[in-house]
Amino acid sequence: MHEPTPRPVGPYASGPPPAALTVHSARLDRSRAAELWRALVIGVVVVAYTLLALVTWPVRRRGRTLADAASEGLVNGFEVLGPTFVKVGQLMASSSGVFPAPLANACLRCLDDVPPVPAQEARRVIEADLGHPVDALFASFDDVPLAAASVAQVHGCVLPDGREAVIKVQRPDIFRRMVVDLRTAYWGARILEKLFEFFRIANATAIIRDLHAATMTELNSAVEADRQARFRTNIGAFGDNKGVTTPEVYWDYCGPHVICMERMYGLPLDRFPDLVHMDTRMLIRRGVKVWIESVILHGPFHGDVHAGNLWVLDDGRIAMLDFGIVGELPESWRQILRDMFYATLIDGDFSRMARGIRSLGYAQDNDATDDEIGLQVAAALAPLLGRDLGELRLSELIMALIGIGKNWGVASPEELVLFGKQLGYFERYATELAPGWVIGQDLFLFRNVFPDAVAAKARELGVELPDE
Repeated sequence: MHEPTPRPVGPYASGPPPAALTVHSARLDRSRAAELWRALVIGVVVVAYTLLALVTWPVRRRGRTLADAASEGLVNGFEVLGPTFVKVGQLMASSSGVFPAPLANACLRCLDDVPPVPAQEARRVIEADLGHPVDALFASFDDVPLAAASVAQVHGCVLPDGREAVIKVQRPDIFRRMVVDLRTAYWGARILEKLFEFFRIANATAIIRDLHAATMTELNSAVEADRQARFRTNIGAFGDNKGVTTPEVYWDYCGPHVICMERMYGLPLDRFPDLVHMDTRMLIRRGVKVWIESVILHGPFHGDVHAGNLWVLDDGRIAMLDFGIVGELPESWRQILRDMFYATLIDGDFSRMARGIRSLGYAQDNDATDDEIGLQVAAALAPLLGRDLGELRLSELIMALIGIGKNWGVASPEELVLFGKQLGYFERYATELAPGWVIGQDLFLFRNVFPDAVAAKARELGVELPDE
């Protein structure tokens, strides 16, 4: 009697080995012929496309300003230059309070799909990673991608047991291409810092180093899949949050450059006209509640909640997708954020934040008392967290955090700015989906963070919190 043929699976069938979760980073401070040639190409493309847009502006004016035309030309250049520059465009598009409005608006198209690589190339990446032919791994595989982004594209497939899935496949040779671009950008930033005071003050090289670190992590598919699986587990940690989900990772079909996961059906959160039949206020409240819990209770939080990564599913749940960018604050800073929200929501006592900062060894030379420093914090943050989220401005929140840091001599972690950036995304959704909603006064969001205090406050105010 013949033994049944084992079902083909990939190298992470039992979960990723510890070594796979180590991020290997290429050095930035190296320059070779490839970087020099790339610098020339970048300069030519950026100048050519920007000048072309300016020259044709009088003919194609149609209500656009000269700044609009220049910005659109620059983004045209970004798209030609490829993945690294598309990611720069995404950063600008998602930080409209930081970058000039014409540029941020022009960069919005960087959030849309980019041209995919041919199906045969995607198949080769899958087969090299998983060690088997695509047709042996899956009952069916769709050669036409569902979506294509700067780093990877997504194909639909059906597993041998009939489950519908999607597989996220990195673009071939994407690691080498992005390393060359980042090294080129790093040397360019160093030159700009020497030539212009603005770039020195803005610490342009540090921005490139941060982007480099994030990119090296994003290019490790095992790390991304592991984060997604952990986040999915954490959603249900308190037995509620049933209206929020994240796709299940199918480890049998994951590898160093591919992630296979549950397929979900829905539409992006910014398709506002298509959501009018739903309780959109409750929808966004559920999503923000899970996200806040991840930030200040669990640790890893979704660091890229633009509408393409937040979907409203056909069954009414909200889903968080794509964990390529994830932040995680040190426990000490999570406690400081807990203190900030507790003061905003419960008792108005911001002096706890001051004590938390001093426990880290900062503000020791500040002669002000904890209460006085607490008043400084309240003056900076309470107006931002105590009003309609739709009126919150990302730039104001970031400047408030930076201002507090300067006063106390605190070098806050970059994840704190990443946290502020995501509030900027939620700001946009709240304007449309929940006008008048005040995040710092919504007890529901913090029910699992401060269970006893929230329950008591709800009784005091006569507020009934939703069950889910």
